[in-house]
Amino acid sequence: MADKKEKSFEEAMARLEEIVRSLEGGTAALDDSLGLFEEGISLVKLCNAKLEGAEQKVKLLSKGEDGTLTEIDFTGGGR
Repeated sequence: MADKKEKSFEEAMARLEEIVRSLEGGTAALDDSLGLFEEGISLVKLCNAKLEGAEQKVKLLSKGEDGTLTEIDFTGGGR
């Protein structure tokens, strides 16, 4: 199940959707379902790591008191 080349975020999400459909269908054997579940957990971890990496790259521009713009790291605190 482990690919030599790491999946992109989009590839991982597409595979997760396939896994969810398979598990929701309820037609797979128990061992197959457990394997799919384990693969899904690995893909979720991969997606979370990729999202965290992307979040760290995002920068916000902040206007200082003197009117200059400076870059600050995005903390993701406000939704």
